[in-house]
Amino acid sequence: MNKVGSFETHFFADAVLFDMDGTLTDSISAVEAAWGKVAEDIGQNPAYVISATHGKRAVDNLAHFKPHIKAYEMDGEVQAFEESILFFADAYNKHGPGSRGNTPRKARSPLSSSEATPTLSPATTSSTPRSSFSSSDEDRNIPHRPSFMTRVSTRLALLSGHDNAMVEEAIDDDADQDWRSTLTQAQFDAWQIEACAVDRAVCILPGVKKLMDSLPEGRYAVATSGAKTYAYGCMTRVGITPPPVTITADDKRLKAGKPAPDPFLLAAKELGFDAHRCVVFEDSPSGIKAGVASGAIVIALCTSHERSKIANCGAHFIVETMESVKVEVENGRLRFVVYR
Repeated sequence: MNKVGSFETHFFADAVLFDMDGTLTDSISAVEAAWGKVAEDIGQNPAYVISATHGKRAVDNLAHFKPHIKAYEMDGEVQAFEESILFFADAYNKHGPGSRGNTPRKARSPLSSSEATPTLSPATTSSTPRSSFSSSDEDRNIPHRPSFMTRVSTRLALLSGHDNAMVEEAIDDDADQDWRSTLTQAQFDAWQIEACAVDRAVCILPGVKKLMDSLPEGRYAVATSGAKTYAYGCMTRVGITPPPVTITADDKRLKAGKPAPDPFLLAAKELGFDAHRCVVFEDSPSGIKAGVASGAIVIALCTSHERSKIANCGAHFIVETMESVKVEVENGRLRFVVYR
């Protein structure tokens, strides 16, 4: 790398490996609300659980905080958890004040350690193992039933638009008896108030669109600690088309998640480049450490953590946002300019 002046650094690389949440997208409020819900479920301090889970795979976090989950149940638990993140992200605009076009939007805020979230456990009564992203229900001879969060959304829509008698009639007509056994009216009321009161919509972060648009096709990938439901849901919500190489936490080829380098090594391999010749964009300590361990050049972003929290994780560069990085194609390679 050749330094030019005191505020710019120029270097070349072959490809870019992006983390997703906190790097491309900002869904921190929804993620923290979802982990806060888990914390309340298990009687833990939400602030502690939120801090301990950031940048790591949901499967690893759930295995740690909910060790009673059986191996064959984990795929379903991960999907239910990630659907809850997306539900928190959408609730304000689908069921809350944001659904009324001329209503002023409330300021977004992360879940504090004192905020309570309702207990919502996945409505899973069958003991049959079920993969979140495997073959169809028909192939596995499992009757089709709507996902847990689809049913939550449906009932919330009923609650917000009709009286309780109509809601109960609709529920009685529903063949899925888990409606009554899993979620009471009080729980739905609490869920509606908590989930819908704050705007936790997913946003694209500064500089992301411009930088991604400057990259040739096939020269970038996403390697995220989110599983497929959450990763694809977040990116599509902000207008990012998930690239062909998108490594999610539920990829069975991964032996370990971040802070291990496996997600970035697999992403680089799938692109056809050596990780040592790639650039990793990350925001969390565990993700930065994973990028460094992969051998890539790591650019850390201060989008989810204060600079002091990521300063000693080994990143080659630390910038405020992706607006501080420029990429151009020069002689077939990617020329980076980092402004500091």
